[in-house]
Amino acid sequence: MEEILLKNKKHGMRTLLLGLLVELISLAAVIVGAVYLETDNEVLGGTLFIAGLVLLCVGWLPLAGLRVLKPNEALVLTLFGKYVGTIKGEGFYAINPFCIAINPAAKTKLNQSGDVTQKPIQTASTARGYELVNKKISLKIMTLNNNRQKINDCLGNPVEIGIAVMWRVVDTAKAAFNVDNYKEYLSLQCDSALRNIVRIYPYDVAPGVDTTGDGVEDDGSLRGSSEVVASRIRDEIQKRVDEAGIEIIEARITYLAYAPEIAAVMLQRQQASAIIDARKMIVDGAVGMVEMALERLNDNGLVQLDEERKAAMVSNLLVVLCGNHDAQPIVNAGSLY
Repeated sequence: MEEILLKNKKHGMRTLLLGLLVELISLAAVIVGAVYLETDNEVLGGTLFIAGLVLLCVGWLPLAGLRVLKPNEALVLTLFGKYVGTIKGEGFYAINPFCIAINPAAKTKLNQSGDVTQKPIQTASTARGYELVNKKISLKIMTLNNNRQKINDCLGNPVEIGIAVMWRVVDTAKAAFNVDNYKEYLSLQCDSALRNIVRIYPYDVAPGVDTTGDGVEDDGSLRGSSEVVASRIRDEIQKRVDEAGIEIIEARITYLAYAPEIAAVMLQRQQASAIIDARKMIVDGAVGMVEMALERLNDNGLVQLDEERKAAMVSNLLVVLCGNHDAQPIVNAGSLY
């Protein structure tokens, strides 16, 4: 299905004025015909009265084809079931009054910027149980914020993740006719694409994982490579919604965390890893300080230490430097030996 743009339709004001003029002329013809009928001029009076009455009944039909569009709005028109074209752009349009606007997603309300529910205005139609449906298709950029999903990453850990997708309709014919409901179709494809991409990555950097598919281990992860993951999610969604006439502008990760049933264990694991890294740094620094102390004492010739005394000194310094609490020094008031 190819989109057909209807141009040269922006003559709504001219049609409105001509329609009102025709109605006024037909009303005047009915009145004049009635006057002539009372003056025994039945032929002229009857002709004017019938012509004016017929014109009065059908003269309003062109007015039924008047449409007003605001910026970034479109109408997909069908005539007796056949797609005839789309009008886009702001303006006052006059179209075939028998054309019907099609928008299969007019009543669909998703968790997105373009579907904010407002309190309806009470009118005669709503009071009778009827609801006026806007058949215009918005061409604005909208943000779809789907619900968070629980997905297993490549290591099998359950992860909760949410994304926000910026999108817009670029082909109204495809959006209206290629899929049943383009908003619901987009939402489902976002969920499917998100699941396919997340299962490739680990939550955090893990050894032996290939996230790019080139057979080489890399350090890609959901937490550390969020920009790359979001870009792949966007490309995946775009491939799926091309047939619906939708352009995906951007996809962003809005929420990322371990699932509640595993979050506490993973927190302990992260804490243990942080403690090990901190202890390793402390030990490396302590060994360097002990080496420096022994070298300074040896170079300056302050004391002469045998191997046993050096081992005792090294042990004491490591205990002091690597301990969790402040050391309690013991002063030796006697001789060194």
